[in-house]
Amino acid sequence: MSGCILAIDQGTTSSRCMIFDRDGRAIGTGNAAFRQFYPKPGWVEHDPEEIFASVVSSIGQAFERSGSAVSSVDAIGITNQRETTVIWDRVTGEPIHKAIVWQCRRTAPICEQWKQNGWESEVLSRTGLVIDAYFSATKIQWILSEVPGARKKATEGDLLFGTIDSWLVYKLTGGKSHVTDYSNASRTMVFNTRTLSWDETLCEKFGIPSRMLPSALPSCSRFGTIAAGIKGLERLVGVPVTGIAGDQPAALFGQMCLKEGDIKNTYGTGCFTLMNTGEKRIISSGGLLSSAAWSYRGKTVYALEGSVFHAGSIISWLKDEMKLISTPGECDDLAESVENSGGVFLVPAFSGLGAPYWDMYARGCLIGLTRGSKREHVARAAIESIAYQVYDLIESMKRESGYEIRSIKADGGVSVSSLLMQLQADLLGVPVDRSREKETTAQGAAFLAGLSAGIWNGLDEVEKLRESDRIFLPKEDPSFGESRIKLWRKAVERSSRWEEPPEV
Repeated sequence: MSGCILAIDQGTTSSRCMIFDRDGRAIGTGNAAFRQFYPKPGWVEHDPEEIFASVVSSIGQAFERSGSAVSSVDAIGITNQRETTVIWDRVTGEPIHKAIVWQCRRTAPICEQWKQNGWESEVLSRTGLVIDAYFSATKIQWILSEVPGARKKATEGDLLFGTIDSWLVYKLTGGKSHVTDYSNASRTMVFNTRTLSWDETLCEKFGIPSRMLPSALPSCSRFGTIAAGIKGLERLVGVPVTGIAGDQPAALFGQMCLKEGDIKNTYGTGCFTLMNTGEKRIISSGGLLSSAAWSYRGKTVYALEGSVFHAGSIISWLKDEMKLISTPGECDDLAESVENSGGVFLVPAFSGLGAPYWDMYARGCLIGLTRGSKREHVARAAIESIAYQVYDLIESMKRESGYEIRSIKADGGVSVSSLLMQLQADLLGVPVDRSREKETTAQGAAFLAGLSAGIWNGLDEVEKLRESDRIFLPKEDPSFGESRIKLWRKAVERSSRWEEPPEV
């Protein structure tokens, strides 16, 4: 079958590759995990070479599992964990340090210093971002300061920076392409989302040589072609990479949130809520982020975004660290066995709180326990905590944008929880539309690549390809969530600023 698109979905804990046909259906899937490194509390790292190896492995699996369904691949799309930072040597192509992951909080002291310098409003107006360790700029600064000789080499043009998309394209093209797209560049904290270009003023303030930055291109572009000589990718030699978007904008596109006010939430390792704001760049005053989402045929679409650091990772924590459950599905079973959480609330601030709080020093809080509290109540509180965090984000988006929320498009691994989906619909009072294709991140990358390559002729064609799995309608009275949200916010207050900021 010709007209197929290979989507590389490079995530936080694994790499997934999916081959899609012209109908937007996945006909082959591969997946490979890689190691997580935690050198200190709050620090998270990846090995960039392991990430690339996992991508190659998952591509091979996707072809193998597709059998004879794929005779050729016409285009490649890439979507990726954003903000994660790789710096490598221009000559050898080798990373000079492990990748610093988006979850890593090591650069909190740098953020405090930049805030004390009075740079917050300028960063927000230029980039649409708040100053936080989440983004790439402080990670770049840390590597340049901590790796001996790195700053000198960067200044001389001998080092290259990239988010994971840049690293993968560099490797896939045999070092010929050093590129990124607007959506990934938007998450570095040195990209001006108004001019859609690297911001020299911020680069100078932050001590980041602009010559180490990749070329930033629209999402639908020709980013390079697969080089010969890469073991395991022989059948892809010469195939172009024609679409790139960060994981969350790719999911927004995959969910066909093409109109202003359309909103989706990806229930994954974290929760990421995005609202399409069209060509209107909204600079938030309430802790939300503004980024370029995608660019197609000369038009750049922006999104308001709220990021919850922990969602699916809460379930993993209950299983792996707390040993309260043995499988993720058991969490739902336990939670459904009780009518409510018995007054127990979990604030999963394991690495601080994201939007709309942006508290790097908050820590996890399990509160409301009584002698009658059981693991069933804790499991229920864990699932409810995901819904509460998303509620906070969407309420902020309504205020900031002025749009009424018509429905929520849902995807991601944790969206399989019907309990969570129904609770979300009841809290928000709007339908939650769960996609049949749970991997809409990869599907969005495939759609962008296919549009760019001419496999589909326009947005109308791809919009018809999105299918719903189930729509959860609100069942509760509109006052259902009032007391719950009030107690949730009291719990958030208890977790806030648990650790004191470092002196700078």
